[in-house]
Amino acid sequence: MTARIYRPAKNAMQSGTAKTKDWVVVHELEQPRVVEPLMGWTSSGDMKQQLTLRFDSREAAEAYCHRNGIAYQVFEPNEPARRKASYSDNFITRRSEPWTH
Repeated sequence: MTARIYRPAKNAMQSGTAKTKDWVVVHELEQPRVVEPLMGWTSSGDMKQQLTLRFDSREAAEAYCHRNGIAYQVFEPNEPARRKASYSDNFITRRSEPWTH
């Protein structure tokens, strides 16, 4: 059994950063998913895939995996490069080329 430890990315549909500060432990699939012949639903006998654990820090997530003997892989977050800009920068007069829409 292996697990992934990562920090989730910001939701692309909203500008907020909710649920992006915690570290998440997600278990990988142990058994492949199968399609049930009667209803056509996808199912699996692996119940740990439904478990998502949230931790305040990366160290706490790693300590949990060590305590329970779970092999894990850590994925570092890619921080976006933020450019400081203000509304008044749209009307600045010392531009090298003219500003248009």
